[in-house]
Amino acid sequence: MTPGRLIRPWAEADREPTRAIFNQAVAETTTVWRWRQVDPPGWEAFCQAHRSGRHSFLVAEESGQVVGFAATGPFRVPDGYELTGEDAIYIAPSAQGRGLGRALLGALIVSARAQGLHQLVAAVNAANTASLALHRKLGFAQVGLLPQCGHKFGRWLDLALLQLALDDHPQP
Repeated sequence: MTPGRLIRPWAEADREPTRAIFNQAVAETTTVWRWRQVDPPGWEAFCQAHRSGRHSFLVAEESGQVVGFAATGPFRVPDGYELTGEDAIYIAPSAQGRGLGRALLGALIVSARAQGLHQLVAAVNAANTASLALHRKLGFAQVGLLPQCGHKFGRWLDLALLQLALDDHPQP
């Protein structure tokens, strides 16, 4: 681990710093396909969904400042998907390119296994080569591509689906 870097579970004090990182991605990137920033009640719902049941919400600190987060959340709503999670990783622009995404995703995979998840899915903008490479380095395989299934900033976006098997569970 890099000196001065800490990856830990989300705490109440992380609510606004993580929302600010997410909202920056909403405003400036196609990492997330939302058009409007998330208000406090909306962020509360996100935090609850990503900290309940088998899901985890981790934050990264550097020199005491929250600079990124990673979380697992429900892949789909019906009960039959309860052992499959979807990851989310967001890094503040000032902290990108220093291996933080790899550290967060690695810790998230360990946590997902410990929580008993069977599969982890990543839905990534197919043009986001850095995120695709990160997921592949940590064992994810691309299992699908949905051309032009979303749009933002006046252009169509393709969605790559990646998947990582976390264990060899027998059927539940």
